Amino acid sequence: MATSATDHSLAVAGRLGKNDVKLHIAMFPWLAFGHILPYLELAKLFAQKGHQISFISTPKNIHRLPKLPPNLSPLINLVKLPSLNLPNDAESTSDLPREKVPTLKKAHDGLRDSLSIFLRSSKPDWLLFDFTSYWVPDMARDIGIPNAYFSIFNAACLGYVGAEFPDYRTEPDDFVVAPRWVPFPSTVAYRKYEVSRLFKELSGTQGGEDDVPILYRFFKALRGCHVVAVRSCWELETEWLNLLSDLLGKPVLPIGQLPPAPPSNDSEEDEYDESWRSTKRWLDLQPKRSVVYLAFGSEAVPSQDELTEIALGLELSGFPFFWALRARSDLAELPAGFQDRTRERGIVCTTWAPQLKILDFVPKLTLHKH
Repeated sequence: MATSATDHSLAVAGRLGKNDVKLHIAMFPWLAFGHILPYLELAKLFAQKGHQISFISTPKNIHRLPKLPPNLSPLINLVKLPSLNLPNDAESTSDLPREKVPTLKKAHDGLRDSLSIFLRSSKPDWLLFDFTSYWVPDMARDIGIPNAYFSIFNAACLGYVGAEFPDYRTEPDDFVVAPRWVPFPSTVAYRKYEVSRLFKELSGTQGGEDDVPILYRFFKALRGCHVVAVRSCWELETEWLNLLSDLLGKPVLPIGQLPPAPPSNDSEEDEYDESWRSTKRWLDLQPKRSVVYLAFGSEAVPSQDELTEIALGLELSGFPFFWALRARSDLAELPAGFQDRTRERGIVCTTWAPQLKILDFVPKLTLHKH
């Protein structure tokens, strides 16, 4: 009797825990650094066990990855697929305003043939992919490679999405309550103002190759893979992990939160990083639990109205603050005189902020919003 792809994938999964078996694992994250970096952290964990990794992305994204630890670098092969040929050499969501991200998704889908060529030539034991690459399970099945959807979203998020598009989710109000398939009390849902922005993407029916809705990508990834790996843990999401496994009828594996490695306090980089040393001196001078730390990440770019409200709120609060601000300088500016009025008690950082180092000062912080 022939062995099915599912049987083979589960057999290979069982070998992952054996120290004497080394696998070749290919990883293909979505073109956003909120996805790329967790994939890279997982790649490092695999490499620490002696597994060989092919970490696949576009040239610009590979170039922007943090430096690999010397002991792991020989085991992590950074594979560059062709550039996307988008305006301004855009290759990730951080290179584009939100309204242009659909263009990036279309270009990402155009990497299908290049990925197929690499997989057929390298024949990895496993392929881990992201939800945007909804076409990967069919490709991997044709090549004969077991595949896992590795979700950077937690189990509650995936459980809210569900396993298929229900007929009743046709209006924005349908997304502001818990789904009908959730059997336990839950407040996991969009707020009205959130869903009003996303409704067209969430409720879209299957489009052509040039217009594939987000939820369709999710459903194809969840349904097509052999295994779902979730950035979560049993202690936090027991009910959601069990529900997700029941909905999908396949293994759902929590793999932890995958935080990046803590920074070295005595590294050469720290010694010469005047920006960080200046920030550290300022934090040291602030009273305990007095500093408001505000950071929305690299993907949430505030509008001008939002930027103004945040700035005025910080000013009126009277608290010292550190604001890691990512905004499109051509479209948004701080209120007139804001920085002069708050110069003695606040820092507005418009470049990269060393978040892990700043969070070492948690006893001094009153808020971390990300």
